[in-house]
This record gives sequence, C-alpha cells and structure tokens, in this order.
Amino acid sequence: MSIRKRLTQEESRTVALEAARALLIELGPQAVTLKAVAARIGRTHANLLHHFGSAAGLQKALAEHLAITICATIEDAVLASRAGEGTARDVVDLTFDAFDKEGGGALATWMLMNGNEDALDPLLEAIHGLVDDLGEHEGDKMHGVTHALCLMALGDALMGGPLAQSLGLPRTSARDTAERLLVDGAMQAGMVIPGKR
Repeated sequence: MSIRKRLTQEESRTVALEAARALLIELGPQAVTLKAVAARIGRTHANLLHHFGSAAGLQKALAEHLAITICATIEDAVLASRAGEGTARDVVDLTFDAFDKEGGGALATWMLMNGNEDALDPLLEAIHGLVDDLGEHEGDKMHGVTHALCLMALGDALMGGPLAQSLGLPRTSARDTAERLLVDGAMQAGMVIPGKR
C-alpha cells in the first residue's frame, strides 16, 4: 500500500508547473491542460482547478514560471559574460532556446490565439525586470537591444528554420545576427560583452 506524500500548496503548485513545462516541451502548448497535468502528477483535476482556476490560469502560471526561471538563467549568463567567463553568444543562445526548445514562443502564441490577451505579461515583466536588475547601462540603449533580441528569438522559434532554409541561410543565421547586435549594443552602452571565443 503506497501513501502519497502530502505536499504544501506551494510544493503542489511547483510540481504541477514542472509537469506542465514537461508537457509543453514534449507535446506542445495544446497538451498543457488541467487533465493532462493532473494525470502526470497523480492528482485530481479538482486539485489543479483549486490551484489555477482554469486551463488559461494554468497556462498563465506556466508562462510566469518559465519567464522567471529563464530570466534567472539569462541573468547568470550576462553576469558571467561581464566577468569574462562567458560570451554574448551564451546570452543569445539562452534567449533563443527559451522561446524555442523551452516552448516559450509556442506557449505565448497558443495563449494569444485562444484569446488570452495578457498572455505575454509575465514574460514582458520578467524581461523588463531582468534588464533593470542588470543595470550598469547608459540610458535605454540596452532596452532597444533587448527588444530586438526577444523579437528575433520569438520569430526564430516560430518560423526560423523554414525561413533560413528557403533563403539558403545557415540555421544559426538569426542567432549570429542577434549576437552581433548584442555585442554592438553593449559597446555603445559602455559595457563589454565578449563575442564568440
């Protein structure tokens, strides 16, 4: 006879969000439902309904969870590059991977297509907070670079592969351009972020 461990509300919510993240990466945003997440973690639909209110609530919480965890990883990469322990390409790759491999772009698009107009709010708030927390930049120069980097990463996640192929470009073309943009923008803002090693 097995006894299920009783989790705190926060632990239960975190377990559900990690399961939702795994479903997102494995099967896409349409698979992130209360029923599917409940089945994956051995909880009831009602239990998840209590925590998130609806599938849209679950998806919004997942978007916020992704934004916070991904921005923390990107912040670590930026700080490492400033310390000479990483490169601008590390920052670019993490940003592009967040939208592509981590499913952020697909989730945001899915939510917007299903009428969740504030779907991008958690991501936008996390990115804005990341840029402000990193500071050490002159005025808003890095805001423009961050804006372009995120738009490029989102677009690349949604159609980068087929577009690069149709234009006869390497698959890394958008990342290469983003890296040059980040290095140039950092130099203009008085920061040094090394390029590829």
